[in-house]
Amino acid sequence: MQNKKIQKLEEKILKLKQSVASLRSLRPGSVTQQIAGGPNRKPRKYWQISYTYKMRSRTDYLRDDLVDAVKNETLEYKKFKKIIDEIIELSIQLSKEKIEIAKKQTDSEA
Repeated sequence: MQNKKIQKLEEKILKLKQSVASLRSLRPGSVTQQIAGGPNRKPRKYWQISYTYKMRSRTDYLRDDLVDAVKNETLEYKKFKKIIDEIIELSIQLSKEKIEIAKKQTDSEA
């Protein structure tokens, strides 16, 4: 029974790894529209992406024609993060199962 559980976990992990390979361009961050202007100035709208990479917060400005492409990249990144979290969770379960089997084998030999 334990070996079937390990096999299922390994199959799930493999499927998730394959889905990572099928992802397109990735980009972390959030795309938002900002409004600039003061009390005596006409409001001006612009797009920006804000993200953190290597523990540094950054903001880039986006042209209107690039907003949809960058939004798609951020959605792909969110999918990537979700898949990686699932892989980690399953890998922890797999490790625990293998440890449990090793313990049972050691106990039965003693």
